[in-house]
Amino acid sequence: MEKTFFIIKPDGVRRSLVGLVLERAERRGFSIEKLQMCEVTRDMLDQHYADLVDKPFYHEIVSYMLSGPVVIGVMTGGDVIHSWRKMMGATNPSDALPGTIRGDFAHASDDGSVENIVHGSDCAASAQREIALWFD
Repeated sequence: MEKTFFIIKPDGVRRSLVGLVLERAERRGFSIEKLQMCEVTRDMLDQHYADLVDKPFYHEIVSYMLSGPVVIGVMTGGDVIHSWRKMMGATNPSDALPGTIRGDFAHASDDGSVENIVHGSDCAASAQREIALWFD
């Protein structure tokens, strides 16, 4: 059974969308193996987004992710990594199709900031690294 790591980001928690997001995953037949609400630290973000730390937009990601609690978890199921990514939709909410989590719930502001509700590992190696990072 494949595993993936997911985050319901601060905007999803703040807007009380956690249950709706989890319901979509469970309706798809995936199991929630681990689930925890937590406050993110800058150190965790620097490790999680290590490939983005030097990007000019990284400070916006940090500010967004530190803006409130998140829900982190491990989801299991057949082809869960690929399927969950499709269910999330495109990273930019304006590109996300209706019916996807981001297409239905995410926001892109006029100032260019993006609140896109969820994160999911992009491959098996990332899932393994992220699960180890967030759940030891």
